[in-house]
Amino acid sequence: MTSLFDQTQAAVAHIRTVTAAQPTIGIILGTGLGGLVDHVDVEHSIDYATIPHFPVSTVESHKGRLIFGTIGGHSVVVMQGRFHLYEGYSAAQAAFPVRVMKLLGVRTMIVSNACGGMNPLFRRGDVMLIDDHINLLGDNPLIGPNDDRFGPRFPDMSEPYSQHLLSLAERCALSLKLKVHRGVYVAVAGPNLETRAEYRFLRTIGADVVGMSTVPEVIAARHMNMDVLGISIITDECFPDSLQPVRLEDVLAAAAIAEPNMTALVREVLANL
Repeated sequence: MTSLFDQTQAAVAHIRTVTAAQPTIGIILGTGLGGLVDHVDVEHSIDYATIPHFPVSTVESHKGRLIFGTIGGHSVVVMQGRFHLYEGYSAAQAAFPVRVMKLLGVRTMIVSNACGGMNPLFRRGDVMLIDDHINLLGDNPLIGPNDDRFGPRFPDMSEPYSQHLLSLAERCALSLKLKVHRGVYVAVAGPNLETRAEYRFLRTIGADVVGMSTVPEVIAARHMNMDVLGISIITDECFPDSLQPVRLEDVLAAAAIAEPNMTALVREVLANL
């Protein structure tokens, strides 16, 4: 069986047959948030299915393409679609593209997601900058043998999301007159949404929003000493005493409303990096 490092190198070798791009910034686009690609000066697009060892997106709205190009003068690689544990992938598989990004030259990662808002001050369509996270996935991308070429056996997680990038994003939001929150993201396995009792529990342990992704990618990124900026779009309000049924169509509609704000914020951050 080939090692994780060898698998990552094989994926990079294939990508290098298509493009010699040297991206320094990696961007992961979550559910309903693929529109940022419209603002990329695209040089190359590679389907996930053609890349060795790469997972394949199975979720509606996740197109499953790796986009290479530039935004605001920065060379970027954009994941148009990501992977979740509820699709049957492990946390290590979900984080595999981040490993590939690192070997391609990425030093900074911007990760976005659609999530449920539990903080009573948050509303559908709001944008939240992720200040910290809680991992309730029951899995971790670092489980198993550690390869020191990626990072240490016990990586520090005292600052999973770069305080420098958070401060920059807040300044950029202010310049855009865009209201943003800061808060804690909790990751659960899904794919079902939570019960009223579970929302109460998650809020009690300190979470502001809940989702089914992001954390494995961030853990892998920090394992490899990448700086991370996390952005959540709140697509439904998860208040136990007034909980309403949620459909995927509702989530996508809310994401579509808020996406221009997230896109503007990411572009402004990149312009000021």
